[in-house]
Amino acid sequence: MIGHLFSTVIDCPDPSELADFYGKLLSLPRLEDTGEFVMLGTTPPTHVVTFQKVDDYRPPQWSVPGHPQQMHLDIMVADLDVAERQVLALGATLLDGSDKPIGYRVYADPVGHPFCLMTPMD
Repeated sequence: MIGHLFSTVIDCPDPSELADFYGKLLSLPRLEDTGEFVMLGTTPPTHVVTFQKVDDYRPPQWSVPGHPQQMHLDIMVADLDVAERQVLALGATLLDGSDKPIGYRVYADPVGHPFCLMTPMD
């Protein structure tokens, strides 16, 4: 093994605002906040999510080749319907709906990054 994943870094126009969204979604506290970046994670940190300020930020668009995703997170949940209500209340937007009680649904965070809520397939 060469190394292990430590941080997922997400470009955004306002690190504090987007960190608030993901902090609530993932129940992660702030570990560091410089204004230019905000780091969320556990203590001691094993994997963190960092939000980095980009002045000329252009959001991705789901399934549009000219606007790549840039990144996305898969978030395991127990109940898609309950989780959907919660992320929509936080400011997410549904991108790809499904009436199945298991599987996945695709959303955008408040600045356009796609993420999936998913359940085990069995």
